[in-house]
Amino acid sequence: MTKTIDKTVLITGASSGIGEATVRELAATGARLFIGARRTDRLEALADELGESVSWQSLDVTDAGSFQAFAAAAHDRFGSIDVLINNAGVMPLSPLAALKQDEWTRMIDVNIRGVLNGIAAVLPRFVGQGSGHVVNVASIAAHFVMPSAAVYCATKYAVWAITEGLRQEHDDIRTTIISPGVVETELGNDITDPDIASALTTWRQKSLTPDAIARAIRYALEQPEGVDINEVIVRPTAAGM
Repeated sequence: MTKTIDKTVLITGASSGIGEATVRELAATGARLFIGARRTDRLEALADELGESVSWQSLDVTDAGSFQAFAAAAHDRFGSIDVLINNAGVMPLSPLAALKQDEWTRMIDVNIRGVLNGIAAVLPRFVGQGSGHVVNVASIAAHFVMPSAAVYCATKYAVWAITEGLRQEHDDIRTTIISPGVVETELGNDITDPDIASALTTWRQKSLTPDAIARAIRYALEQPEGVDINEVIVRPTAAGM
């Protein structure tokens, strides 16, 4: 039986993939969910399907002001913020020699600045109330480097370091980093190198579905106060990495 999660949870990148699966998983627990992404038509449809416990607002995680407004709207709607799930991310893989600097910048902006903007939007509230939980979705790419993924891996290493730093600085705030292996999502659909796009398709022949990651997130949230699940790595059973 799923435990009741009596918390207000903010989720970014909620319009598809891991984000959408997490919304569905947590909605079943009774959690109050405030969900954000750029594709507002998908957010609206998801909220309409799941009921009054789910509200939404357009969110650009790369814009600090947009994230501040998102958090403020969540507090206005539900009266509290207990959890932030930084899930939004991009992965346009390419060799460094391809010099796709615009794609490098996009990964840095979404994968790192987006996480920092989220933390900045909730941390003063968490400090003030003496509690809170930040869940950052990283990747197994936070633990190793592979060709064509140097910048992506660097951004996920950064997410790992930011999460660990937050844990060390605040005794009363819980932190969790979720590091998925290969998951069948839209992540990587923006790869412009055809060979790498093809390789990703092959790699995903052994992959998880997004609900596996959603259950890992729920597990971290279900722990009693005083128990902090700092990192969860979730891979397909048949994965070689």
